[in-house]
Amino acid sequence: MFRINKQLSLCALALTLSANVFAQTANAETASPKDSELETSSQAKRNNDIQLSFLRRQVDQNMSVGRAISSIAGHYPQEVVSVVDLALDYYPDKYREIIFAAISAQPSSTEEIVKLAIEKEVSSCPNIVQLAIKAEPTYVDFVVQAAAVATPDELDEIVRVAVLTQPDAADSIVQTLSREHPNKLVEIMTTAINTVPFVGEYVVDALLAVFPNRAQTVVETAVRESVEQREQVMKILSTAQHAGVDNAKLKGYALAAGLSEDDFNSAITIR
Repeated sequence: MFRINKQLSLCALALTLSANVFAQTANAETASPKDSELETSSQAKRNNDIQLSFLRRQVDQNMSVGRAISSIAGHYPQEVVSVVDLALDYYPDKYREIIFAAISAQPSSTEEIVKLAIEKEVSSCPNIVQLAIKAEPTYVDFVVQAAAVATPDELDEIVRVAVLTQPDAADSIVQTLSREHPNKLVEIMTTAINTVPFVGEYVVDALLAVFPNRAQTVVETAVRESVEQREQVMKILSTAQHAGVDNAKLKGYALAAGLSEDDFNSAITIR
């Protein structure tokens, strides 16, 4: 019986929204521009009311808000962002459940959902970043990009939380954010390597692929931040060498970053 009621509710929502869209289109064809704008605004409010009523009914009947979001996203993926918008307004204390359920059910909407959650200030930006990455790790680039655009002043913390939450994607995280904020490349690298030291070689490889003309900055920063970890320095230098950095230049970068000549000679394989 519950399944039948649920299916009927979903069908009713679809029919109502479809009818409203049809009516809106018909009215727009005959109305003046000003009337059309008013009608569009009125229609949007009606659709919001319908979605909110449906969401609250689902929650009241049988399920948590997270399960309700998942159900709606599964049947009407195009509505998930607007439903999340309403859910965060009416169930702000359930923001974790709402964001996690929505992104898990509809990963392609990750960026929009993250932006929405940050705009509504349901929690701190780094907290939202961590939650979103855990919900869908493969969309980490979209998460950090949206967060960095929304709160550029928190870039350092965004990098730290993202790399700590998904260290296997550190190279991609650093590459994505450095492309968007090339003037912050050193800060982004430094934070990533200090947060998870073993990612240094992957970060260098990723950055040299997109910033070959900034090899000096990339290598010097990586070596300087890893100079106390001999094994990591060796891997960083080897990675830079295989990426095409000339040995003579590589030696200069390493020495400038604080590595001794003997250590450099021990670390690098002279070709």
